Amino acid sequence: MLKTVALVAVLAIGGVLLYAATRPDTFRVARSTTVKAPPAKLHALINDLHQFNTWNPFEKGDPQARGEYRGPAAGPGAAYHFAGGKSGSGSLRILESAPTHVRMELHMLQPMEALNNVQFTLQPQGDATEVTWSMDGATPFLGKVLHVFIDMDRMVGSQFESGLADLKQRAERT
Repeated sequence: MLKTVALVAVLAIGGVLLYAATRPDTFRVARSTTVKAPPAKLHALINDLHQFNTWNPFEKGDPQARGEYRGPAAGPGAAYHFAGGKSGSGSLRILESAPTHVRMELHMLQPMEALNNVQFTLQPQGDATEVTWSMDGATPFLGKVLHVFIDMDRMVGSQFESGLADLKQRAERT
């Protein structure tokens, strides 16, 4: 009986590892919304990390989060170093900023080290703007194993949806 249980456990673990090995080497999560505001107004709320953190769901959802701003207030070189209970620790740095997009680097240190690309794209749509928030990065083998059990798109995507809803409310209110 014990041998059977051990064999089933080994086969299950082997199956998970084999399945994880077939998963993609990269991931991408993206969500979009349409906001009744010009791109310049949205750009100001994204490009300035002080403004960004007023609607950033990762910052708002972690009461233990603490952070420090470094570099310029906005635009390339602006950075925010954070540590929290739910949000982990790491840094967010603006790499590139143009009227139609802001590109950032998210360097997570905890709960697992990762270096991801974050981008906000602002596409004019008449009197509104379509905002797309995306994140992509490499998926190491351990990440692939975790993704067997955790749906990254659903987990991060729901945070993006919440943040975009707050960004929309803030931009349309002022």
